[in-house]
Amino acid sequence: MGPGAGSEEEGGGRAPSAVRVRPRTEVPQATADVDRSDSAYRAWLKDAVRKVQADANRSADTHLLLFPLPEAWGIDLYLKDESTHPTGSLKHRLARSLFLYGLCNGWIRPGKPVIEASSGSTAVSEAYFAKLIGVPFVAVMPRTTSPEKIRLIEFHGGRCHFVDDPRTMYEESATLAERTGGHYMDQFTYAERATDWRGNNNIAESVYQQLRRERYPEPAWIVATAGTGGTSATIARYVHYMQHDTRICVPDPENSCFFDGWTHADPDASSDCGSRIEGIGRPRMEPSFVPGAIDRMMKVPDAASVAAVRALERAIGRKAGGSTGTGLWSAFRIVAEMVERGERGSVVTLICDGGERYLDKYYSDAWLAEQGLDIGPYSAAIDGFLRTARLGA
Repeated sequence: MGPGAGSEEEGGGRAPSAVRVRPRTEVPQATADVDRSDSAYRAWLKDAVRKVQADANRSADTHLLLFPLPEAWGIDLYLKDESTHPTGSLKHRLARSLFLYGLCNGWIRPGKPVIEASSGSTAVSEAYFAKLIGVPFVAVMPRTTSPEKIRLIEFHGGRCHFVDDPRTMYEESATLAERTGGHYMDQFTYAERATDWRGNNNIAESVYQQLRRERYPEPAWIVATAGTGGTSATIARYVHYMQHDTRICVPDPENSCFFDGWTHADPDASSDCGSRIEGIGRPRMEPSFVPGAIDRMMKVPDAASVAAVRALERAIGRKAGGSTGTGLWSAFRIVAEMVERGERGSVVTLICDGGERYLDKYYSDAWLAEQGLDIGPYSAAIDGFLRTARLGA
């Protein structure tokens, strides 16, 4: 299959305003077993919030890296390197926001477990914050999650609870929370509301601050892949709130329903199997995915995603996860279109996490063969793009 095959795209406009994601039924919280006016609980809560906020205060902002493109093109391509967070991924921001949200709502309680449905990186980051404030953590995840992510969750003191069907993660997490008296964090519902999208050093505000001395300080496009949809929602809302002209593109991998749901205004869109690109793509339209805020979506073949992360390593010497490749392939397409139209400007995408977690997947030729993925045509297309600014049909 050539680089253009299977690479459907819907561009040049937003999904109809009637698109709405079906609200999820709220999972009742377990009956409180502490008096929230009790001084011991309030002291614990204040200390927990302080520790989570102190983590942010200790962390320098993540780097904005420049991808080498020919100077004559007049286009700058940047990668926001979220792999440098303490837990190694973009999900560190989300986990911090979710813990603050849960603590300040009175949902996370001393001694009670925090439970999350996660394919890996969110669970790694949440395990870190659970350990930081001294509560147990359980990650409900597909059995196919990479061994390195499982190791990292356990390294931070978390426990892994496996399911065979990714579609059962939600119910299993809610059941565990009810049975243990813990809190189901539910990133797929709360990601878009736990983060302060108006500013407060969110990822969008950070990007614009870091670009302010560049030759094109307001990017033409920001490309953000979607797992929960929280990052794309935060960036899009910030762009609209600040009245920037930047447009937002969300690439979607194979075996994910976001593209179809956005394109056909279908809140009930679904997929029968899970994404091979860990951390992004979902089998259902998630509550935190905000279709109306997005300008464009692309459907990206998994082989193109893998080819792109390998090209990234050749270009800047950095390994990254498959979701980074999904975004980078889309960014390449956008740059090619801009060059063809004679436009100048900047494009930003994300390094979502490091590739060391996926050495047995996206950097393994044996895994590619097992999955039936041929990255050769896409690698050739990228090499051609970097010479000619044309990515292929």
